Amino acid sequence: MPPRRSYDQYCSAARALDVVGDRWTLLIVRELLAGPRRYTDLHADLPGVSTDVLASRLKDMERDGLTTRRRLPPPGAAYVYELTARGRGLLPVLQALGAWGEPELGERRPTDAVRAHWFALPLLRALEGEGLVEVRLDEGCFHVHAGAAESPVHGDGPAPADPDAVLTLDTPTCIALSRGDLPLTEAIRDGRVEVTGDSPLAKQLREA
Repeated sequence: MPPRRSYDQYCSAARALDVVGDRWTLLIVRELLAGPRRYTDLHADLPGVSTDVLASRLKDMERDGLTTRRRLPPPGAAYVYELTARGRGLLPVLQALGAWGEPELGERRPTDAVRAHWFALPLLRALEGEGLVEVRLDEGCFHVHAGAAESPVHGDGPAPADPDAVLTLDTPTCIALSRGDLPLTEAIRDGRVEVTGDSPLAKQLREA
């Protein structure tokens, strides 16, 4: 494997960019925050990345201690990639970058790909408290683990267990939340987000 390129600057920001500054690296982290993923799943949820670039980035990330690769036991018997503790430590970096980038979203372009679970990180920024939240959109369903310390931060599809709260909303509302145009509390008060559930988290959301 060729040596990692470096800015050769004695600065923590420069050193961090040595590791995560290549194109696609942070988006791979975004996908792996959902838990272990197969190469084919990663490729499907990173439209636009070539197979060669994805394979190269995954090797770099494993070398740099951000990810590990392991083989699932039978009958799966497939290799999966997952974040290490150091890789998972990039969550606040992604959240800060996402918050900074909210004004850049604007209107969705015809060429823009979208996946339902890409709305997970913006929603997590708006959620307070802890619990498993299922989010139902026109375009699909995903779930988030608010306040999670070790478990996956988000995932595609319905919640893997009984959720503490279910949020039902349409895609325009979800986009407005992602762009920072609409606070979650206001969307709930205005009836644009329906909250169901009897947990403390669900009650907290309804009463906010």
